[in-house]
Amino acid sequence: MKRAQDFIVEIPVLKPSDRMTKARQILRDDRFREIYVVDAKKGLLGCIDITDGLRVTATKSDVTVEGFVRDAPAASPADTVELVAGMMRQYHTDSAAVVNGKRQVTGGVLLADIFPVIISKNELHGPVSKYMTMKVISAQPSDNIQKVYTLIMDSGFAAFPVVEKKKLAGVISRRDLISHTRARSAIAQRSNARVGDLMTRDVVVVSSGEPVSTAAELLVMHDVSLLPVVDRDQLVGVINRHDVLAALA
Repeated sequence: MKRAQDFIVEIPVLKPSDRMTKARQILRDDRFREIYVVDAKKGLLGCIDITDGLRVTATKSDVTVEGFVRDAPAASPADTVELVAGMMRQYHTDSAAVVNGKRQVTGGVLLADIFPVIISKNELHGPVSKYMTMKVISAQPSDNIQKVYTLIMDSGFAAFPVVEKKKLAGVISRRDLISHTRARSAIAQRSNARVGDLMTRDVVVVSSGEPVSTAAELLVMHDVSLLPVVDRDQLVGVINRHDVLAALA
C-alpha cells in the first residue's frame, strides 16, 4: 500500500507578507498549481493557486499573499495515496501539503504523481459519460484573451475547450495565461490578443462511451489534467483527474 511518505516532494512555501508577484513567478516557472502559505514556524496556514496568481496583473505590485489564502489539504506521511487524493478532491486542489504532528509543512504530494499509482491499483467502473462534466464553458479562437481571463476568474475552472463551428479546435488553460508573456501583457493592458494565438491545438480526446479507465490511461500517458469528450466531432463534455477519481467509489 502506497502512502504519502512515498511521494513527498519539496514544495515552495510563502509567508503571508510575501508579495503576490513572487507567488506568480513561482507558479509561472514551476510545475506547481498551488503554493502553500506558512507562519514563522512553518505551520500550515493555507494555500493560493494559479487563479490567485492571475488576479494581480501589474508587473510591480505591493499586494501580499495574505489576502488570498484559503484552506488547504493537509496529509500525514502515513496517509494512503487514496486518502490523500480524496483530500485533494474535497479541496479542489492538485496537491496536498504533508505536515508533522505540529502541522508544520515538511513537503507536499502532487496529484500528477499519485494518480498513475491509484488508477493502476484500483478498478475503475463505468463509462466516461457517467463522470464527465457536461455543462462545459467554452471559448472561441476569435475571443479576446480578456474574455478567457474573466471566465477563469468567475468560474474557477482551470481550462476551457476552444470550439470553432461546433468542433473542438483546442484548449486554453490558466497555465497558458500565466506562462506566456503575451497573455500577461494582454490581460494587464486589455489588448486584443486572441485565444487562437495561445491555445494548445494538438489535443487528446476521449468519447463518452469509452470506459472511464481509458480516460484515466490517456490522462497518464499524455500527462494532461483534462480531456475533452468528443462524440461524432461534437464536444459533449470534459473529464479531468478529479472526475476519474470519483469512479473509485
